[in-house]
Amino acid sequence: MLQVITHYTGEAGVRNLEREIANLCRKVAKKIAEGMDKKYTITTTNLSKYLGVPKYLPEEEIKKDEVGVTTGLAWTASGGDIIYIEATIMKGKGNITLTGQLGDVMKESAHAALSYIRSKARSLKISNSMFSNNDIHIHVPAGAIPKDGPSAGITMATSIASVFTGKAVHKNIAMTGEVTLRGRVLPIGGLKEKTLAAKRMGINKVIIPKRNEKDLEDIPKYIKKDMKFVPVETMDEVLKHALKKVVKRKSRK
Repeated sequence: MLQVITHYTGEAGVRNLEREIANLCRKVAKKIAEGMDKKYTITTTNLSKYLGVPKYLPEEEIKKDEVGVTTGLAWTASGGDIIYIEATIMKGKGNITLTGQLGDVMKESAHAALSYIRSKARSLKISNSMFSNNDIHIHVPAGAIPKDGPSAGITMATSIASVFTGKAVHKNIAMTGEVTLRGRVLPIGGLKEKTLAAKRMGINKVIIPKRNEKDLEDIPKYIKKDMKFVPVETMDEVLKHALKKVVKRKSRK
């Protein structure tokens, strides 16, 4: 049932789920009517034989902590979802490239995030020449799906900070929130749906705007169980929780 929901429906209601279950029943009934076996067991391994190739493929879980890759949370018409925001730098002249079919609001968030990280270069121990001598590319996978909204601001800022500092991002942390040029984290909508998305992926720590803390009351206790929410007011707090510390290895003599 879970695989039918995840791979074949992708909706807010249950109408398509009812159709897919009816489709399964019809195919089994046809086989029985043709004089074949009287009993059929449908499992995750043979489901595609009945319903065909999966229509929806959810994002795969990040296997390890990586530099420049941050897990964000998004609201969609069919509920919450996770998005991975990737950033990389290469030799250049300080240009920024944005890909992944991003809307205007999301592009503005990316520019605001980069400006903030540049303003904090000294405290983050980033040389100013890193910005002027390199181009940065920010990409949000699943390029065929249009994406927009301000709630990926802190996710983009974290990826940018990660790639310029060389510090990896914790893979078991997801986040949502808008960021300003001064580094303030602004509230977002759809926290319940986004929390469900994190829960499905087994992520147990979610960074949320401080002003969304009141919205946690609307989330059922069984969903919040074993999950930790980190309310933040500034981007500095986000980076403190999200970026891994660089461990200096002792040289062997």
